[in-house]
Amino acid sequence: MESTVKSKRYAGVIGQAIRIRGQVQGVGFRPTVWRLADECGLSGHVLNDGEGVLIHALGDSESLNTFLLRLQKEAPRMARIDSIDRTVIRGQIPLDGFHIIESLKSPVRTGVPPDAATCSACLEEMIDPFNRRYRYPFTNCIHCGPRFSIIKNIPYDRERTTMTGFTLCGDCAEEYANPDNRRFHAQPNACPACGPTVKIMDAQGRRILTTDPIVEAANLLRQGFIVAVKGMGGYQLACSGIDEDAVSRLRNRKHRWDKPFALMAKDIRQVRQLCQVNLDEETLLASVRNPIVLLKKKSYSLVAESVAPGQRTLGVLLPGTPLHHLLMREVGEVLVMTSGNVSDEPIAYRDEEAFHRLKGVTDFYLSHDRPIHMRVDDSVTRIFRGNEFLIRRARGYAPSPIKIPGTFVQPVLALGGHFKNTFCFGKGDEAFVSHHIGDLENYESLTSFKEGIEHFQNLLDIKPEVVAFDLHPDYLSTQFALQMEGVEKIAVQHHHAHIAACMAEHGLEDETVIGVAFDGSGYGTDGAVWGGEFLLADTRDFVRTAHLEYIPLPGGASAIREPWRNAVSCLNHVYGDGMEELNIDFIKRLDKGKWKILKQLIKKNQNCPPSSSMGRLFDVVASLLGIRNVINYEGQAAIELEQLADENCRDSYSWNDVTGDSPMIVGVQTLIKAVVDDILRGTTVPKISARFHNSVADMTVSVCHRIRQKTSLKQVVLGGGVFQNMFLLNRLVSKLEERGFRVCLPLQVPVNDGGISLGQAVIANARCRQPVSIKR
Repeated sequence: MESTVKSKRYAGVIGQAIRIRGQVQGVGFRPTVWRLADECGLSGHVLNDGEGVLIHALGDSESLNTFLLRLQKEAPRMARIDSIDRTVIRGQIPLDGFHIIESLKSPVRTGVPPDAATCSACLEEMIDPFNRRYRYPFTNCIHCGPRFSIIKNIPYDRERTTMTGFTLCGDCAEEYANPDNRRFHAQPNACPACGPTVKIMDAQGRRILTTDPIVEAANLLRQGFIVAVKGMGGYQLACSGIDEDAVSRLRNRKHRWDKPFALMAKDIRQVRQLCQVNLDEETLLASVRNPIVLLKKKSYSLVAESVAPGQRTLGVLLPGTPLHHLLMREVGEVLVMTSGNVSDEPIAYRDEEAFHRLKGVTDFYLSHDRPIHMRVDDSVTRIFRGNEFLIRRARGYAPSPIKIPGTFVQPVLALGGHFKNTFCFGKGDEAFVSHHIGDLENYESLTSFKEGIEHFQNLLDIKPEVVAFDLHPDYLSTQFALQMEGVEKIAVQHHHAHIAACMAEHGLEDETVIGVAFDGSGYGTDGAVWGGEFLLADTRDFVRTAHLEYIPLPGGASAIREPWRNAVSCLNHVYGDGMEELNIDFIKRLDKGKWKILKQLIKKNQNCPPSSSMGRLFDVVASLLGIRNVINYEGQAAIELEQLADENCRDSYSWNDVTGDSPMIVGVQTLIKAVVDDILRGTTVPKISARFHNSVADMTVSVCHRIRQKTSLKQVVLGGGVFQNMFLLNRLVSKLEERGFRVCLPLQVPVNDGGISLGQAVIANARCRQPVSIKR
């Protein structure tokens, strides 16, 4: 198929081959090229191939320059231009107009577009009773709709997507063939006559006969039922966000006892009723990426308390598909919209899989017959100091590449970590960080991990020659790496990967930085559990220049789930046998039998790995304050400690227990004694929490200052899940900047373990190059 426009005749015309790389397929780029070429009077053609978009254009120099300037300014909303290369060609372009021609199959180097939220033009059609797509839940165009989730391979054409089973009707085929139509070459194009259809089923998967399944689903949701909704990248579990009983039932069935649920609001006005929201946050909510955005909730709203128990924030998103828009218009009220899974499993995306895995969780299914090829969960983000700060990078973001300084000398696959897993492929000057896979805790997650890797390999046409993985020998990702054949294997320390990810994003590959990595746990080079680390780092190597002192982690993984164990260990470390005399509620409430067993474990050093974790220190304080002794999700104790902190308190404890030199050891005795003394004095929990947070910030600045005195370094790079704590992050960044430090945070990947695959890839690449030593 081809479309043409007439061109002007020139004297002294020149021909150019114009190569455009970036996110330029599946986003309406060729129709835009066609339109602009028409308006600039050019002859030639445009096509998709494995490297991106190739244009052969004939015209005078001024027209060609104008064309390229306008193309960069007027690129489609989903497009991203990374590079434009121009080469003069002669005698190969006929003066017979401008054409769009079929894609060429060649080695793949182009980006695959993410899924995109419904555009305003499609929404207007859906609510227009006289439009043939009125209330059609799969309306899309070149500016919006499914992409990554339906693409099987590239070049991106309909036959290589899950839409291949839907033959275009006459009207849709005419739109598809018309360069003046915004559905020109829109691969998922469909209408009620030829496209996917929606249906509603009961818990046993039996179809319910109704004139409008979406209206029926809305009625059921208002009655308090739970409905599994098939979204863009998988099933979501929905229920009323104002019905306490419905939310509680969903928690019980999903085994998600405390972790906050996300809410979907029908529009930005409804968001404003629930939360305090600024212009940056509104822009992010309404963006083509359609993420869940964390917002400060208002003191009073109709939202059920059990949606986000004990939280000052709500995770909110707007409808991102026509189906969700129609559903929200019918329901009227906010809905809980959470991943369609049982906790710790990946999102269900195939129909039969959903019927099996969500049995006993959902009451009904609002589904459809457009297959999903690649599951992809909702992204989660927030605004920090005017910048987007990612927490989970998935739908709307992946698989867009991240530009790195320099190039990968060999194709690299980095496998990420155990929690919040992502993987990353590196080739050329791009790192392709995957969508969020989740915790590699079970067979389903490992299957999702393997499926994702295979899919990316096909899309990128890449065969890795180097595999990077975490040092931890028991991680499933590590075991997967060790089983790979014919590749160079490079183990990367967890916290170094955190720092390197941020360095790559900010172009710091040639620098040595002060890396501050605070998180719950990471396998250290000495076999201990690290997590309160100050590193002297470049993208190849690091020196551990300071860290929190080691404290036994009684029970290993059990201590992560039960913060009271860490509190006992820490009190024993600080007070010894004198801890039994402390007149605090924590001691009084302890099960004496468990306490005795735990003390014996510590004394005999049985299953008590040494830990320098900052995350565990937050757990200690949360437990001492009676906030949380057992957690139901990762980081819960620390999160609840943050939520209670007095935002007006600027006090801090004196914390200067720094000894040694290489590395410096930061002791915790002074800090813990100060916290206990405050408890004994009856100081409020919000005040103690704030003082603790402020003390962590002060200590961090102090240690960075000591490192600067020895090295003259001013660049601080932050990484690790502890820095998702906004109370701490705001204070720390301000204090560091006041002391003259330059501070970098990861913005394109999460600061948590979702970003370490990028760091692993960058480190592996640096180690494949000529070694560059850092100053030790």
